[in-house]
Amino acid sequence: MKTSIATVSISGELPEKLAAIAKAGFDGVEIFENDFLAFDGSPADVGRMVRDHGLEITLFQPFRDFEGMPEPHRTRTFDRAERKFDIMQQLGTDLVLVCSNVSPVSLGGIDRAAADFHELGERAAKRGLKVGYEALAWGKHIFDHRDAWEIVRRADHPNIGLILDSFHTLSRKIDINSIRSIPKEKIFIVQLADAPLIDMDLLYWSRHFRNMPGEGDLAVTAFTSAIAETGYDGYFSLEIFNDQFRGGSAKAIAADGYRSLITLGDRVRRNPNASGLTVADMPGRAPVKAIGFVEFSVDETAATDLIALLRTLGFRNTARHRTKQVTVYSQGDIRLLVNTECAGFANASYAVHGPSAYAVALIVDDAQEAMARAVALGAESFSQPVGAGELEVPAIRGVGGGLIYLLDEKTDLGRIWDIDFVAVANEDDSQPAHLRAIDHIAQTVAYEEMLTWLLFYTSIFETQKTPMVDIIDPAGVVRSQVIENAAGSLRITLNGAENRRTLAGHFIAETFGSGIQHLAFNTDDIFATAAALKRNGFRPLHISPNYYDDVEARFGLEPELSERLKAENILYDRDEHGEFFQLYSGTYGEGFFFEIVERRGYRGYGAANAIFRIAALKKQIRPDGMPVIAREWQKH
Repeated sequence: MKTSIATVSISGELPEKLAAIAKAGFDGVEIFENDFLAFDGSPADVGRMVRDHGLEITLFQPFRDFEGMPEPHRTRTFDRAERKFDIMQQLGTDLVLVCSNVSPVSLGGIDRAAADFHELGERAAKRGLKVGYEALAWGKHIFDHRDAWEIVRRADHPNIGLILDSFHTLSRKIDINSIRSIPKEKIFIVQLADAPLIDMDLLYWSRHFRNMPGEGDLAVTAFTSAIAETGYDGYFSLEIFNDQFRGGSAKAIAADGYRSLITLGDRVRRNPNASGLTVADMPGRAPVKAIGFVEFSVDETAATDLIALLRTLGFRNTARHRTKQVTVYSQGDIRLLVNTECAGFANASYAVHGPSAYAVALIVDDAQEAMARAVALGAESFSQPVGAGELEVPAIRGVGGGLIYLLDEKTDLGRIWDIDFVAVANEDDSQPAHLRAIDHIAQTVAYEEMLTWLLFYTSIFETQKTPMVDIIDPAGVVRSQVIENAAGSLRITLNGAENRRTLAGHFIAETFGSGIQHLAFNTDDIFATAAALKRNGFRPLHISPNYYDDVEARFGLEPELSERLKAENILYDRDEHGEFFQLYSGTYGEGFFFEIVERRGYRGYGAANAIFRIAALKKQIRPDGMPVIAREWQKH
């Protein structure tokens, strides 16, 4: 699978774009005409610059409003084509994209268009060049790849071929089965883009909301499989028009693009009918069996407050690390590690972010295979020295530079608690609160990072994404999207903050980056848990009494139940599958908190309750402008 990306897909000046594209690992680059026109150098300079980066110019584009023009426009279009050919020869590329005509003066007719392309093919052939024809979804006469293919077929010229674009086909819901009958040699290049499903004008949708394959909702995998089944194994190129990408990091967006293409190729390769697609072998997406642990980085003072809070939640100290200042607090299948080391990565994380949940361990089928896939897809590996006899646990960098450790049950990694830790006699007087497992992990990120991390998780792990929802904060809107697996053993809510006045934005600003903002534990009986927490001295987040009058009327609850919810500060929601109960702690540090949930068939995350929870939590965070040293940690 040869990979390419159009320069229009990423931000920056042309030299910056080319450097980012090469660093990401692409084989080739499409030169978008506006990027070339804005560059001061000659076409030959651009060509040398591309080749110096080890890239090939796969395509020069676009050439607009060509076929079906009446005179004198027709003569001028051929004159324009000759000038394009001059530039292409100096650039050192042999393929130009001609998109279907949108001019109001253009004339329809398959045979008329085919005749124009035959003549253009004759001119291109004299220069050793090729022309690819693409059906724009909003073309005046041609907006379907099937009609574009018919024009190419009737043009009957070896230098005229078809360019297929996933957005143009899938946005119009055109049957992709027709692709399988196109001769592979007549497909000159394939352009790929995904997009969220939005009901809007096709041109506006295309120009502003495209994203990388796997980041949107279009059937890009099926589209690419249909092409691969023809035997085509040429360039697959990204052409992404996205306002967010235009203002983002060129390196990050290029890296995302490369990851998306390789992931797509790997998925398509697993289709037996498309096995001819040449993609480097890598293990499949890693199934996640469970969350092994979550680790906090703190200093001694912050550790005292955190441990006090954990004890009110019913956690008990069950183990300590053999050589490091790391203690384990357990309940049910939940393990929380408290790291107070004065050196190493945890300490560095604390120095930058303050007290935080900086690392997560995932139990997968095969840790080494999961690691191999992650690295093949551009994830950054992590390691640090370990003591004699201790395990080297494979790890990659995740959200905010934090860590994702990979454990399995088939190697010594499954014995980590026996090898690296020593059990301790429990002296805690706290009582278990019936917490069973981690229900979900909530990671807060800058909104512009959401697609990056969505792609990261879904490409490496066997997960899928849910539709994006808006979380209403009194100071704005937070975009939320869930990555989860079918078993429910891994659920991650990604919450994208767009301004620092929201609770999520405050968390990012005050902790200097994205990270885990809250952990949710599940219980089989929220009321029994609430009673146990009360005995442990837990202080729940106070919810406005007005909420309970509304929820009683909205869901038709029995007054006895709504009074019970109010007495325990438990939030309630319901969907078509069942009921949901939520209980929250106050804040710890700069907006971190714990959640306890009970699911009775319910599949969501209580988005409707978020505004009430956020309003209550924001009363506890440090006001903007108040120095951290002047604030005591929230007492529980």
